Amino acid sequence: MKILLTGRNGQVGWELARALAPLGEIVAFDRAGLDLADSARLASTVRELRPGIIVNPAAYTAVDRAESESEAAFAINARAPGVVAEEAKRLGALLIHYSTDYVFDGAKAEPYLEDDATNPLGVYGASKLEGERAIATSGARHWIFRTSWVYAPRGKNFLLTILRLAREGKPLRVVADQFGAPTSAAMLARATAQAISRLSPHNSPPPSGVYHLSAAGRTSWHGFACATLREFGLDNPVAA
Repeated sequence: MKILLTGRNGQVGWELARALAPLGEIVAFDRAGLDLADSARLASTVRELRPGIIVNPAAYTAVDRAESESEAAFAINARAPGVVAEEAKRLGALLIHYSTDYVFDGAKAEPYLEDDATNPLGVYGASKLEGERAIATSGARHWIFRTSWVYAPRGKNFLLTILRLAREGKPLRVVADQFGAPTSAAMLARATAQAISRLSPHNSPPPSGVYHLSAAGRTSWHGFACATLREFGLDNPVAA
């Protein structure tokens, strides 16, 4: 099968390119090769390639900067998924898209379920939620994987930031009252590949919809920082 992959050089996209390789012909783009903010180019690329599966980890992920760059955030996180979904619908392709726990407000004491009410508190979460809705209303076959606290040995993420600051000898102060499930990009890629590998005429595929996909358990940002330092043999103190 032909698989179109966006965001090839991102932390999730890089892992996906490796994990999906045994499953078919991978046509992977980085931002320079396929700018998701260019709707016309995006649509024409999908039409030209005619993939059977589209995997879209590409996103605007600068949570704080999104407050002042809302147009860019919505172009990439909301409009682009809608464009891809419309093209997937025309082709009969499966669209796999990644979303975030930022679509919730964090007020729930227990883990969120897929059908819990959404209530994003900022532009980033709102743009990702609008992307989810655009996909859902398109009529395309789709799996939306919501995940949380993604980390990897490349890109920009909390784990790498903590390691950099610790090695520079900077004081570390991390909040201890926000909880989540740190999830590796490699795990997301493996789970995606496993789900795709089970597609066959003999198996009933999971229905279109939203699925929560993250590592088990939970910790605070402070706990995540402390565990990271222990794993890498660093003993920098971390204030809460």
